[in-house]
Amino acid sequence: MTRFALTLEFDGTPFFGLQRQPHGPSVQQAVEQAAQRITGEEVILASAGRTDTGVHALAMRSHLDIAKDIAPFRFMEALNAQLRPDPIAVTACEIVPDNWHARFTCIGRRYVYRIANRRAPLTLEKDRAWQVAQPLDERAMHEAAQALVGLHDFTTFRSAHCQSASPLKTLDRLDVERDGERVLIHAAARSFLHHQVRSMVGCLALVGMGRWEVGRMAKALTARDRQELGLNAPPHGLYFVEAIYPQ
Repeated sequence: MTRFALTLEFDGTPFFGLQRQPHGPSVQQAVEQAAQRITGEEVILASAGRTDTGVHALAMRSHLDIAKDIAPFRFMEALNAQLRPDPIAVTACEIVPDNWHARFTCIGRRYVYRIANRRAPLTLEKDRAWQVAQPLDERAMHEAAQALVGLHDFTTFRSAHCQSASPLKTLDRLDVERDGERVLIHAAARSFLHHQVRSMVGCLALVGMGRWEVGRMAKALTARDRQELGLNAPPHGLYFVEAIYPQ
């Protein structure tokens, strides 16, 4: 068996998330079926992260094991041919050691959340950014975000359906910047709780609108209570950016 590491780019709009689901299409199902048509083998795709319905990826790292003798470039080309017309692309493919695991070897994950801060309807970014018509103060948002950086109990920003054994996570980065009409929120950590990024972004948006004071982010965090969550941002503005591995 040969272990292939894949880098996947996908538009999450038509999928019920990355992981295989019993009630609808998923990225995992599409890639596994494509690989099976190429090799005739039943394969299981493992990935660095789990994305919700409508969440996108710029460079999701995944792996699968194949018995067929095939070169990485040919396998990548064949996968891309079989994946059409699904909005999934394999942008890189390489052979890795058998003990390399897309999820368990990963030591860091990066996301970006895109807010389209404008009143005009979205055309090119429809379903690819969260439109907020009210002006946002990105400086206040960035200041409020710094209260969440570090090791904390993120119960307030954790989904009720989160399966993580502990609400304790170390947030390495939470930065807010403006690029014209876009407000971008960059988040980095070893791992995240279910809905953590979307929950943090929703509350930061309340700060940007002036509905929350800057200090309320810290109060919401220390409350360790989901009832203190102000807003959960929609999934379509969230992108998985990078999975980080040891050199």
